[in-house]
Amino acid sequence: MRAVITGGAGFIGSHLSEYLLKKGWEVVVLDNLITGNIDNIEHLFKNRNFQFIKYNVVDYLYIAGRVDAVLHLASPASPVDYLKLPIPTLKVGALGTHKTLGLALAKKARYLLASTSEVYGDPLVHPQKESYWGNVNPIGIRGVYDEAKRFAEAMAMAYQRYHKLSVRIARIFNTYGPRMRLNDGRVVPNFIYQALNNKPITVYGDGTQTRSFCYVSDLVEGLYKLLISDVKSPVNLGNPEEIPIIEFARIIKNLTGSKSKIVFKPRPADDPRQRRPDISLARKKLGWHPKISLTEGLKNTIEYFRGII
Repeated sequence: MRAVITGGAGFIGSHLSEYLLKKGWEVVVLDNLITGNIDNIEHLFKNRNFQFIKYNVVDYLYIAGRVDAVLHLASPASPVDYLKLPIPTLKVGALGTHKTLGLALAKKARYLLASTSEVYGDPLVHPQKESYWGNVNPIGIRGVYDEAKRFAEAMAMAYQRYHKLSVRIARIFNTYGPRMRLNDGRVVPNFIYQALNNKPITVYGDGTQTRSFCYVSDLVEGLYKLLISDVKSPVNLGNPEEIPIIEFARIIKNLTGSKSKIVFKPRPADDPRQRRPDISLARKKLGWHPKISLTEGLKNTIEYFRGII
């Protein structure tokens, strides 16, 4: 089997590339490295089944030879990135999705879209089921990412209905682990970096807002199970164990042995108050659920960051 993975030099994409290679797949990674990092996949270059092409998927897309699966993960994914790169974020969600769907159609390949829990916005339903339509501010500062992913889902479903393309949509909730960027801007690398350097741990708002964190190896297994499944509707992939951000900050402080103080700053606009997936569909249809505990996953992630700071 041969897969094309866009955004394959990114945090999740690099782990997914590694996973498929171990399963005997051939993997072609496309990444323009705008937020990806070649260091994430350098160890894969010696694998004869791996190929890397530096490329922007919003452009004309052609891949020679057989393609069995197209997995579209390309996109800035953290607020720091998509606030700095609003137009590229919109373009990769719209044009990039269009180009990759076209590739899958031309190759008669299965298509997997890496969508996001951000399609639910600041949710009014808790936990979030796939049937929930979301509460998104389309013209807010986060709208460039939220609406890009919502549009991508709509286009993928249109290709499924009109062209009969085999489409899978993963709504990915907060994922963490090794290969996250130190300057990623998301809560896990922020807190760990601050704690390891004994700097103030910055909590936005009063810390009562909640998140749920899924370790990357669990997430990648879920993506693969979804890819090979018969499920044609969006599926939540994430960890349903919910935790207030203030408590999460205390856990990071304890695991790192940090002397950092926890400080509070104003909560950003449109920052969701609650985020927790209902994974009933993934459990039932994919036989999938997270296995790595928060403590185990954070220890692995902290160890990784110790090695690069």
